[in-house]
Amino acid sequence: MKVEFKFSEEQAANIRSFFFKPESPIRYTAGQYVELSLDHPNPDNRGKKRWFTLSSSPDDELISITTKYSPDKPSSFKKHLFKIKEGAILDLNGPMGDFVLPKLIQTPLTFVAGGIGITPFHSIVEWLTQVDEERPIKLLYAVKNEDEIIFQDTFDKAKIRPTIIVEKASAAWGGERGHLSAEMILGLSELKEDGLIYVSGPEPMVERFEKDLMRAGVAKHQLVLDFFPNYPDF
Repeated sequence: MKVEFKFSEEQAANIRSFFFKPESPIRYTAGQYVELSLDHPNPDNRGKKRWFTLSSSPDDELISITTKYSPDKPSSFKKHLFKIKEGAILDLNGPMGDFVLPKLIQTPLTFVAGGIGITPFHSIVEWLTQVDEERPIKLLYAVKNEDEIIFQDTFDKAKIRPTIIVEKASAAWGGERGHLSAEMILGLSELKEDGLIYVSGPEPMVERFEKDLMRAGVAKHQLVLDFFPNYPDF
């Protein structure tokens, strides 16, 4: 499917949301991802395609992705994406993925986001607000520093107060500090027998939490995982 780039919005330093209009309506479930193909000259060894979780709600007119730009080692794809012009046409495959809400609305949910892994939770929470559906959600959100915190307005509107853990916090930061750990997740979330833990973030982080949470007694069926490749660990 073809999608047309419409505009972008800066969310934080080097973090931007890109909005596209599909050539025909796309049906998807909040939390799913797509593959975008961006044709550009002299692509590096990572190529012209990337997987992105949709940060938009299924009820939005446009679809959006939200991604981070690393000035130190930007890929050719990201270099061109962050310079994209209005009206540019990209190819989209999908959506797909099972990082979606359970059918039972009473299921207690713990959302664990590392950095840009907040994007599927934004899609989910935005959709819940639009359809006026309440779920028991506890959100833990780990970032490197305060400047990387995004989508606060969406969570405020949904009356979800995230516990934000800042690795390199300033002296003014009044919240949690340090590295998010499996012990901290379980201590802050109070996981119940029928509860689920959703973990989204850099691939090394997600793999580590899967192992550590299961060692701590969390059953495999209680874990729902979504990893972002090529992002550093937390």
